[in-house]
Amino acid sequence: MGKQARAIVDLSLKDLIKDLNKAYCDEWLAYYLYWYMAQAVSGRGYEDMAEFLNKIAKDELEHATELADLIIKLGDMPIANPMEIEKNANSPYMMPPKNTADYNRIIRIVTEAEAGAIDVYNKIAKKTLGKDNVTYQLVTHILAEEVTHEEMFENLLER
Repeated sequence: MGKQARAIVDLSLKDLIKDLNKAYCDEWLAYYLYWYMAQAVSGRGYEDMAEFLNKIAKDELEHATELADLIIKLGDMPIANPMEIEKNANSPYMMPPKNTADYNRIIRIVTEAEAGAIDVYNKIAKKTLGKDNVTYQLVTHILAEEVTHEEMFENLLER
């Protein structure tokens, strides 16, 4: 974003960038969790579950990339130190289950992670609505994908 584009943002850029950096950190934690579980999953049908988790991991990495790009356009830098990612995230890292064949537990963990992401992006969307259209468009795009992820995982749960 150029000077004028940043000037028309009708809220604190410092606060907005802080919110975006926290979401950026959340996305890295989600990416790693999904990627890790895709590598470690076992049991019957593990290949399908691994493929599914890898697909969602790629989406989370895409979100982190989009957020990093926006933070830079807003005139700042995303969190650079990997040791700072969990500390700056909205929620702590969710540990994968010890039983790598417990699909219901895996699905519950990722569904909870998606619900947290939905809350984060909904808050940023409300904060930017009518005040920063560029950020609003990006976070509502990501929000829509997180809503889809949550629904996909909920549909996999055994009832």
